[in-house]
Amino acid sequence: QVQLVESGGGLVQAGGSLRLSCAASGRTSGISAMGWFRQAPGKEREFVSGIRWRTGVTYYAESVKGRSTISKDSAKNTMYLQMNSLKPDDTAVYYCGAVPLGSASYDLWGQGTQVTVSS
Repeated sequence: QVQLVESGGGLVQAGGSLRLSCAASGRTSGISAMGWFRQAPGKEREFVSGIRWRTGVTYYAESVKGRSTISKDSAKNTMYLQMNSLKPDDTAVYYCGAVPLGSASYDLWGQGTQVTVSS
C-alpha cells in the first residue's frame, strides 16, 4: 500500500509562486507515475501535471504549461510542483495522485492541499 501526503499549499497573491510537495511512503516501488490534479469549488477534478516515475517524462495541462514545473526526487520518494505567475483561476484544492504498476489510471490519492490565489 502507498500513502501520499501533500504539503505546500497556502494563500498567495496573483503573480506569486508556490511549490507543492507530495511525499509517498509504503510500497513506492509499485508506482509507475505520479501527478497533480486540482478541484475548484463547483467544478470537476482536473489534471494539472504528471510525471513518469522511472523515465521522468512530464506532462502538463495547457492551463499551467509554461508557468509550472513538475519534478521528483526518487531518493526521497517525493514529487514537486513549482507554480509561478499564479492566477486567481488557479485557486483549488490540489491533489497528489499515483498510478500503480499494472494500472492505467490514478488509483491512489492524497488528502489534498488548498491553494488560494488572491487578486
